[in-house]
Amino acid sequence: MSQSSKSPKPPAPASGSPTPPPVPTSADVARLAGVSRATVSYVLNNAEAVRISEPTRRKVRAAAEELGYVPHAAARSLRAGHTRIVLLPTSHVPVGPLYSTFLNELQWALRRLDYTVVQYGSLGLGGDEAARAWAELRPVAVISLGEITLSARNVETLKRAGARAVITMGPVSVPGAHALVMNQEEVGARAAAHLVARGRRRIGVIVPEEDGLDLFSAPRLAGARSVAGSEAGSGPGSDAGIEALPMAYTEESAAALAARWRGLGLDAVFAYNDEYGMLLMRAFQDEGLRIPEDVAVMGADDLLIGRLLRPRLSTVQIEMPTGDHLASLVDRAVREPSEITERHDLMAAVAVQREST
Repeated sequence: MSQSSKSPKPPAPASGSPTPPPVPTSADVARLAGVSRATVSYVLNNAEAVRISEPTRRKVRAAAEELGYVPHAAARSLRAGHTRIVLLPTSHVPVGPLYSTFLNELQWALRRLDYTVVQYGSLGLGGDEAARAWAELRPVAVISLGEITLSARNVETLKRAGARAVITMGPVSVPGAHALVMNQEEVGARAAAHLVARGRRRIGVIVPEEDGLDLFSAPRLAGARSVAGSEAGSGPGSDAGIEALPMAYTEESAAALAARWRGLGLDAVFAYNDEYGMLLMRAFQDEGLRIPEDVAVMGADDLLIGRLLRPRLSTVQIEMPTGDHLASLVDRAVREPSEITERHDLMAAVAVQREST
């Protein structure tokens, strides 16, 4: 065989380059702690069925820390028959401080229950693609925020891959999945009822132009219309009218809407949430419109900064469950999987009157 046909040899390590240290094993931890490998496994996997003294537990943990030993998640999953991964698709839309706080609480609570929360970037994926991508990680539970529409087939795909629970958040239940219902229509209904009760009859409802927010804004608009009546006039408060007003979350868009406000013949606005409400209030004031004399402004979410404005912003206060509460629901669904799915209403809404109305 000629020299040119021989397989090339791997390059020799550069002179003086450090050799990477060996990866520590549970056997190394056991030797350093003076215990068996089984004891190491029981301690580091928090096995509750085996009684191990606290001094021994401390000794094992100290040895693992000294060696930099980390249990192998895949091996642990093989032994247990499932992972401890709870998959949480990342949000595609700006959810705001209220929901961000709720989701952060949920993740902390799941960690305290010894779950590993994995946020998955699913932007651009449809239901079938998302379900297959999520299933590759073999999560024990999936909490879908509702931005990706799942079908019963998608839920079955996840369960065949080992998911003991699939939980969807949103207004629509999915067969085979537990439903966490966030009734956004109630938010719009509470806002409109508050404005109508104060004599406002021509109400604008801000519909954000940002992609993805229709998941929240469409039902809020529908809820407002259910109270104030359609523009044709029907139902409760039928002498009132609702007009949908597209607006982006920019100073320019708010200023453009404020500049044509007088020609719209509206006397109130439900601004989708407090952030859009505060942006619009400033634009109204710049345009010389008085709040609430010329236009009443209503927000939602009850953010602290809305109480610091002058005039203070009226709002719809949304009562959400704690992250601990939802984490316990997930944990129970994982520990006690069942074909019978449950529906949980996650929020209640109440109007809070302040100076802007």
